[in-house]
Amino acid sequence: MSIAFVLISAAPSLEHTVYNTLLKEPEIIELHLLFGEYDLIARIEADSFEKIGEIVTKKIRAIKGVIDTKTLTGTRF
Repeated sequence: MSIAFVLISAAPSLEHTVYNTLLKEPEIIELHLLFGEYDLIARIEADSFEKIGEIVTKKIRAIKGVIDTKTLTGTRF
């Protein structure tokens, strides 16, 4: 199991639209709105880091209103 935290910047006034769209993705285990440089943080779990890459590039970045992402990968002990 691979884990990633994705920091997401959204276009002004589209934060809630992006949030609601992300809630529909089954690989997103947690999703929170933020204040500061990034607007949202999503915790993703997938079978591999390659799958995480697909989720970020083909699902998250494809959402209208997503401006930028920063992916932080992790692991379980």
